[in-house]
Amino acid sequence: MRIGELSRATGVSTRALRYYEEQGLLVGERLANGYRDYPAEAVETVRFIQDLYSAGLPSDVVRDVLPCAQGERPTGDCAALLARAEQVRQALREQEERIAQRRRTLEQFLEAGSVTPPRR
Repeated sequence: MRIGELSRATGVSTRALRYYEEQGLLVGERLANGYRDYPAEAVETVRFIQDLYSAGLPSDVVRDVLPCAQGERPTGDCAALLARAEQVRQALREQEERIAQRRRTLEQFLEAGSVTPPRR
């Protein structure tokens, strides 16, 4: 599949897909005409990359974690990778709690049902 097709299938811009390729996160074959060609599995790979980025993982950690999602063994220092992933998980927990608190505050506001304009 070409880069435009992958972009439409995933909702990720072609610019971002090129960035993923530059970072070593996504592998596409270059055809004789210069077009990029990606396997069908690239759709799931891109979705996984997006999820990891949304979780706050930087490119270097995504690059190390990605092989695990594809059934391969990670390269590099596994202990350091696990420690970094744990830090990200803890940061996500903290972020989730902040979001939950904000949601509770918003729900209280909405349940009140009325808004009183400020006095001048």
